[in-house]
Amino acid sequence: MNSRLDELQAAILNVKLRHLDSDNARRRAIARRYDSAFEHLPMVLPIERDGTEHVFHQYVIRISGRDHARIRLREQGIETAVHYPLPVHLQDAYRGRLAMAPSKLAVTEALAGEILSLPIYPQLDEESVSRVVEAVCGVLSSAQVEAP
Repeated sequence: MNSRLDELQAAILNVKLRHLDSDNARRRAIARRYDSAFEHLPMVLPIERDGTEHVFHQYVIRISGRDHARIRLREQGIETAVHYPLPVHLQDAYRGRLAMAPSKLAVTEALAGEILSLPIYPQLDEESVSRVVEAVCGVLSSAQVEAP
C-alpha cells in the first residue's frame, strides 16, 4: 500500500506536531503517578529501560484475573482496553504460515490474557487520573485479582 497525507491531514498534523513534546511530557507525568500509586499492587507495571524515554502511548499493565478486573473497573466508570487480545501468530492471516505449533509461543499466549491498557492521554486531567488511581487500587487490592 502506498499512502500519502492529503493537504487537510498534513495541515492538522502540522499543528499537532507543535504539541508533541508537551503531550509526551504529560503522558510521562501520568505514568509516573500511576507507577507510584500501583507499585505495591499485584500487577506488573510498564518498564522504562535505562537510557530511554518512554512516551507511554499506552500504559499497559499485566494482571491475573484481567477480565474480572476490567468489568469491575468499567462498573466504576473506568474504561480500559485490550489492544492485542489475540497474539499475531494466532490471527487468521498467519494461520498455517508459521512452522510451529501455537503452544510453542506459550508465554506470548499467556501474556495476551493478562495485558490491560489503562487510560492515558495528554488531556486526561488530574481529577480523572485520581479517579483511575482510586478505582484501580480498589479493584486490585481485592483478593480476586493476583499478580501474574
